[in-house]
Formats: sequence, structure tokens, C-alpha cells
Amino acid sequence: MVEKESKERVCSKVEESYHIIGKKWMGLIIHTLMEGPKRFSEIHAFIPDLSKRMLNERIKELEDCGLVLRNVITDRPVRTEYSLTKKGHELGKALKTVEDWANKWL
Repeated sequence: MVEKESKERVCSKVEESYHIIGKKWMGLIIHTLMEGPKRFSEIHAFIPDLSKRMLNERIKELEDCGLVLRNVITDRPVRTEYSLTKKGHELGKALKTVEDWANKWL
């Protein structure tokens, strides 16, 4: 019984991870932030087909998952930057393997 419960927990975690990265644009946003903190406009410039409304929604989801950190810089002019948390950076490294596969096979 313990083994079954352990497998169920692992499956639910795997399912949750695929739910996060399977949403359109999530992987590209993470990929963009792997290079370092970016402002909203910089992320949008890197992914021009992504609407600003959807980018805002996806960034909020990534923040809620603990993958992205929003940092308000109070210097003049005030600006907001987004960066990956340690958790987000680890996911970005895992997604790099997918990028390598895509470069080889697609």
C-alpha cells in the first residue's frame, strides 16, 4: 500500500509539472528569463507573437508557482523586472535538454 501511495504522489507531481510547462508560452518565458532578469517589454520583444495580456497572465501564473520573482526597482524611473527563482532556474535547466533535442531533431 505504501508503494502505491508513493507512486500516486510522484504521478501527481509529474502531472502538475507538465500542467505548468504544457501551457502555451510558459517554456519560452522561462527560456527568456534564463539569460537573467528582464523587464516586461523585453520579454514581450523576445516573444512578439505573445499578446501583452497573455504575457501578464502567464507571468502571474509563474509567480504563483514560485518560478518567477517580480522585483520593483524604485530608482527613477520606477521599473519592474522579472527573474527566475532558484526553482525556476532549475526548471529552465531541465527545459534546456528539450531545447537541445529540438535543435537536433526538429
